[in-house]
Amino acid sequence: MHTVRVKSEHEYDVVIGCDWKTQVLQAINSHARVAFVYPGVMRDKVKQMAASDCEMHFFEIPEGESAKSTQTLQSLWNWLGAAGFTRSDLIIGIGGGTTTDLAGFAAASWLRGINWIAVPTTVAGMVDAAIGGKTGINSDYGKNLIGAFHSPQKVLIDPSWLTTLTDRDFAAGLAEVIKCGFIADENILNSIDGKDVKAIRQDATLTLDLITRSVAVKAHVVSGDFKESFDREILNYGHTLGHAIEIDSKYSLRHGEAISIGLVFAAELAGVKGYLKRELIQRHRQILEGVGLPITYSPEAWQKLMPLLALDKKSRGHQMRFVGISDIGKTLRIEDANESELTAAYERISS
Repeated sequence: MHTVRVKSEHEYDVVIGCDWKTQVLQAINSHARVAFVYPGVMRDKVKQMAASDCEMHFFEIPEGESAKSTQTLQSLWNWLGAAGFTRSDLIIGIGGGTTTDLAGFAAASWLRGINWIAVPTTVAGMVDAAIGGKTGINSDYGKNLIGAFHSPQKVLIDPSWLTTLTDRDFAAGLAEVIKCGFIADENILNSIDGKDVKAIRQDATLTLDLITRSVAVKAHVVSGDFKESFDREILNYGHTLGHAIEIDSKYSLRHGEAISIGLVFAAELAGVKGYLKRELIQRHRQILEGVGLPITYSPEAWQKLMPLLALDKKSRGHQMRFVGISDIGKTLRIEDANESELTAAYERISS
């Protein structure tokens, strides 16, 4: 096992390479009640938990982004109330980023905050969603617009979960890994470059190294800027357009697939502004496409995407703001892109 320490409103460990059941049983013994929140597809695995003196409750949620809704959250609140959950009890979110976002926000809002543990089961969940304390649900007006900063007590990363993923879902998670490579750790890019998704996932040592490096990147960033005052925004590289594409596609695209397109757009925008050389833009395309991720989107969608960009959390007033890079590991803010520049960048990714 390898442990990465995160400093936020409290310090906690991300335990990489653990057996999640063993770790969970150790964690719940000091609580009277624990709520397991998980998508129904994981029912059999979750309910294999060994008996404990702790009173266990199981709450199943829908799969995918539909779970991050006010309706699901209301049902979860009512369920916690009916079960008599108090401030000394515990919530454990087991699943992808959707699950940990929802479980974390339920923990943040129930009795104004109770403890929770994240057990991410996807690549994206392990390297991104479960770490950093961002919790929340979606609004009709955008993704993750309702939420709170509420860090888990622990994040438990068990690589055995990854065997349950399809190649498509594994590749989608790699978008967040590749993002970490471009904003902070070129070793990630060098390790992935020239490999397809099958070659990566068949190499357990490589997979664990990519996860560990990506967790280290995120832990370092959020430990220095917990509530996203400025520095933490670099983790949103590629996410401004990516989130808009998720909404436009009605979530038919995986989060990572949309972020992949957003990464190429962000690189192209930096190129239009004269910040990024063509060869690094091409490297975005090469690595992302190499693992099977999309790098283009419909040209007809641009007029629908523009209003969604304005609702991004980084926007200030009427000013849209984007994260860009000028080189690997050198991030910048693009705050002065006009409509013609944005359109020019989008035309380079439209197909």
